[in-house]
Amino acid sequence: MPAASGDPVAVPPPSGAILVGSVVEFDEPRGLGTVACGDRSYPFHCTAITDGTRTIAVGTVVAVDVAAGRLGRLEARTVRPVPGMQTAGQPGSPPA
Repeated sequence: MPAASGDPVAVPPPSGAILVGSVVEFDEPRGLGTVACGDRSYPFHCTAITDGTRTIAVGTVVAVDVAAGRLGRLEARTVRPVPGMQTAGQPGSPPA
């Protein structure tokens, strides 16, 4: 069924597009988190973290690939920490 006029529609970024954002929440026991990219946020599972760990700090700057997940909702399919970028709130990082 098409969306009614004025209803927001989740449109994925172009195929192969890399978005840069930051981790806004991460529940380590469940392995679930959220990445904010501009005015959008995308959920992710710890298995999407590409540096070999299964945990990531809130505030970490990351590059993500976004695609439709199992239920058709957009999610971050790969979450790559950006080397050289400071984690928000850490010494040497700019104030938020």
